[in-house]
Amino acid sequence: MNVQEFVDELKGLDQNNIGAWPRWAYIGACVIVSLLILGLGYYYLITPKQEELKRVTAKEVELRGEFERKQNKVANLDAYKQQLAEMEETFGTLLRQLPSETEVPKLLNDISQTRLASGLEEELFKPRPEIKKDFYAELPNDLVVIGTYHELANFVSGVAALPRIVTLENVSIQPVKEGEASTEGELRMSVIANTYRYLDEDEVAE
Repeated sequence: MNVQEFVDELKGLDQNNIGAWPRWAYIGACVIVSLLILGLGYYYLITPKQEELKRVTAKEVELRGEFERKQNKVANLDAYKQQLAEMEETFGTLLRQLPSETEVPKLLNDISQTRLASGLEEELFKPRPEIKKDFYAELPNDLVVIGTYHELANFVSGVAALPRIVTLENVSIQPVKEGEASTEGELRMSVIANTYRYLDEDEVAE
């Protein structure tokens, strides 16, 4: 049977009388219908299940990762507790280095005594308004002193050695200008000396 005869025979098939079709046409139609049913079934039944399986698999990976992270946290809980205790101890030590309001004048006097012990001449010592933070207040002081490089270094070291926290910032060192009454080689240091005090409960509440 050539192609033309095959086409002509296909055209001559009676769709209302499938039982009269030749065997090859009947089998071919069954195969086509079966493939169509399988294709539709795969598209409408299998494909959604595959997408759902992908989502469930991704969720499983996410949950497993979350479980492992929580498991690690539980396993390290004792270490975290120990670290927290150490941090609280360190914080308490630092907090004890902050004076109360009544101790601030003594701390400022300690800074002045350190300056005197270093042999520096005080040109300016002017407290600024305090700045309140979360649980402490910062008390900046404008300080200008005159002395040799060695004396300035001794002063900075002395301030760092004070039992209370004092920080020096905005440090500027310039030679003393010609014509000013001074010993040769003296320097003028301008600095902001920050002291701190802790706030009491009423101040924190405010």
